[in-house]
Amino acid sequence: MTQETTEHQPVKGPRIKKGLVCVNTGNGKGKTTAALGVLFRAWGRDMKVQMFQFLKHTGSQFGETRAAKKLGIGMTAMGDGFTWRTKNMDETQDLARAQWEIAKAAILSDEYEVIILDEFTYPMHYGWISVNDVIEVLRQKPHMLHIIITGRHAPDELIEFADLVTEMREIKHPYREQGIKAQPGLEF
Repeated sequence: MTQETTEHQPVKGPRIKKGLVCVNTGNGKGKTTAALGVLFRAWGRDMKVQMFQFLKHTGSQFGETRAAKKLGIGMTAMGDGFTWRTKNMDETQDLARAQWEIAKAAILSDEYEVIILDEFTYPMHYGWISVNDVIEVLRQKPHMLHIIITGRHAPDELIEFADLVTEMREIKHPYREQGIKAQPGLEF
């Protein structure tokens, strides 16, 4: 690494305030976890936050869902779980599109300061939701609204449009190395 990439770079010029479109993508773990960290940080600053989970079971009770409920943070899941296990792909797609309609209304409502669209790259990647439609809605978002989109296979057009893109890269995984499956509290 060069000195340029390892040292803190001071901000020069005027401080610009703008709601950012952020994308957490890649094959590594931590995309949703990183988004939840921002959500929790914003909530701690009394910002209005909301999380929409795509594909995850409607009414699911993962650890983050339980914590959000205890804290009074809005978090809703709509889906039937993993797409490769679905018994009705049409219904899976319809649930994703319905969640997008709800999320779109929230984005355009000017009621929130941070919105997370968790696992939202998949409906775009699979072609269930138009990337162009998503980008058009993102162009119309309120000026100070931050939006974080998570999931693998982020479309190139979304990556190009976003202000911040982070790729999680798997280097080592306990399942592949030791056969250790996902564990409560760490993965869900």
